[in-house]
Amino acid sequence: MTPILWSFRRCPYAMRARLALASAAVRVELREVVLRDKPPAFLETSPSATVPCLDGPDGVNDESLDIMLWALRRHDPESLLEMPEEGFDLIDICDRPFKAALDRYKYASRFDDADPGVERSRAGDFIAGLNSRLADRPWLFGDRPRLADLAILPFVRQFAHVDLAWFTAQPWPDATRWLEAFKTSARFRGIMQKHPPWHPGDSPVQFP
Repeated sequence: MTPILWSFRRCPYAMRARLALASAAVRVELREVVLRDKPPAFLETSPSATVPCLDGPDGVNDESLDIMLWALRRHDPESLLEMPEEGFDLIDICDRPFKAALDRYKYASRFDDADPGVERSRAGDFIAGLNSRLADRPWLFGDRPRLADLAILPFVRQFAHVDLAWFTAQPWPDATRWLEAFKTSARFRGIMQKHPPWHPGDSPVQFP
């Protein structure tokens, strides 16, 4: 059975899962989900009703980082997993305090006590740290991407695109260069192809 990946094109969590699957060349059936109209088959599969969700031979996995690791432990031609433990620490900061500040900045109206300016500044502290790390290297851990780059970049992109003019005006030239290299890459174009929402009976969409 081909594993099924329930995904949403613009979701950064789903992006990171697709990035790893594409790098690993692990073939899945891609099912695009409309988040405001989730199909019953998806809701029956995903314990959290969130994307990405991988329904594979080892069971159901709806944690994006776990999906990345699942794919790359099967095939890692770019050696993305060759990364110091510090890389996982950066991913953890991205996934917890940075993402919390990003959500309270981007979706401030959803929170009673969110100050978008304060939250943007908090998130910006993380970007400033990445910028310092990238000052003498093209990727977070050297001359090629590692797992941390692909796990973090979709969220940096989301943060930047809340107000791209503001982001590019900040003193983060190396983080901006890193993000632009990602956004203009064949890798990114490959995982961002548009697909219609999945419906029962549709022909399978193979990815990558």
